[in-house]
Amino acid sequence: MTSALSSLAEAIDVARGILPDGRDIASLTPAELLALNEQIGRGKRLAESVQALVASEIQRQSRPELGPDSLAKIQGFRNPTQFIAATMGTTTGDAARLVKVGEATTPRTLLSGDKAPARHPHVGQGLSDGRIGAQAASAIIAMLDRVAIRAGAEKVDQAEKLLVEQAAGLPLDALSKLILRAEAWLDPDGVEPREADLAAETALTVRQDRTGMIIVNGKFDAVSGAPVKAAIEGYVTARLRAQRDAESDDAAESGRDAGAARATSAADAPATPLLDETTDAERRTIPQLQADALVSICEHALGCDEKDLPLNGVTVVVRMDLETLREGTGTAEIDGIDAPISASAARKLASSASIIPAVLGGDSEILDWGRERRLYSTSQKLALGERDGGCAGCALPPQFTKVHHIRWWSRDAGPTDLDNGVLLCESCHHRVHDNGWDIQVEGTGRRAKVWLIPPAYIDPARTPRLGGRARYDFAA
Repeated sequence: MTSALSSLAEAIDVARGILPDGRDIASLTPAELLALNEQIGRGKRLAESVQALVASEIQRQSRPELGPDSLAKIQGFRNPTQFIAATMGTTTGDAARLVKVGEATTPRTLLSGDKAPARHPHVGQGLSDGRIGAQAASAIIAMLDRVAIRAGAEKVDQAEKLLVEQAAGLPLDALSKLILRAEAWLDPDGVEPREADLAAETALTVRQDRTGMIIVNGKFDAVSGAPVKAAIEGYVTARLRAQRDAESDDAAESGRDAGAARATSAADAPATPLLDETTDAERRTIPQLQADALVSICEHALGCDEKDLPLNGVTVVVRMDLETLREGTGTAEIDGIDAPISASAARKLASSASIIPAVLGGDSEILDWGRERRLYSTSQKLALGERDGGCAGCALPPQFTKVHHIRWWSRDAGPTDLDNGVLLCESCHHRVHDNGWDIQVEGTGRRAKVWLIPPAYIDPARTPRLGGRARYDFAA
């Protein structure tokens, strides 16, 4: 108990900005700061593991049949979740999740008095090792329990083990994508009924308020919403890229003109600013740009003369295997949409205009381009999307990426072919170019693995870190 109290006291000091050796956090080197951050993260996950165990035991000692002898009622609370929420400073919903995690990951006592294994031993092991936290454990357990009867014990155990392995080091939003895909693998027959329920909820309302503002509010199922999402995101990406290029040109022009007197008089200046020239006060936010996108798309649909709507080369890709296309079994994926779709929805989309079906295992078009061409073709980018799934570094959808030459075009005379390409978002691209990261690809085709290798100043051993589809997709 003394060591635990000592650790708690040290944690309180760290919260106040004081380290055990008396230094403040601002004095840490980057390596020390990263090490402290890792220790805090693991400590938090281990603390949540203990919280779950304690919460489930409080629940056991507060079960209804104990009546007035219930531990929660003795402490003045109506039920154990209120008691746990009050003492841990959380919500009753979080307290209930802690109880469920504890109950699912500890050995059970049968009516006979015998002990039985935990319902979810792999999640329990991940918790006790500090690899995953209570929220990740709760999300995995909830999904597995939801499909347990239909999927069967063997597949549920396999999925549980894989999810715990892949969850380590992932943020919760990335884990939610894995869980959705794992659920589709465990219960493919359940995807289509869920789609029917979601399609019934698809709706759009348009109304005008008292000030004259038009209010649009809607929600779409994955199939009908995919082209909407892709078109709006493509428009916004193109506008942001144009804005960034304009700012870069302005900065270069400003550098050339520094120190030179302007010869143009105020009378020669245009009376109104150009449409694309905005001050900081006029800069459009992302929600405003999304509204601009909807307006432009609707104007275009109504027959405006401008036919070159800037959607940044957006393409909606629906991905399925050959059996799904032929037999109508299994599930498929849409780039940029987290939830898998049913085989029937995939087959319907594959026949739609402006939707590109990527059939795995068939004779899909894959082209290698030599050094004569610097930019990767659309077909090449689609092929790389099959391997990388989006940004190989952070898993942003393919529409937010460009193809990066692993062996640089300018520095290494790297060819523009599939073996030398990788999808990266703008941020990850700069990380590779500016911060000394390397990339290696192991294997060929869709199952190839992309490894991101940090520079020695970040990791002296330069331990490769798995990226791309192999890191972020659930693969049973």
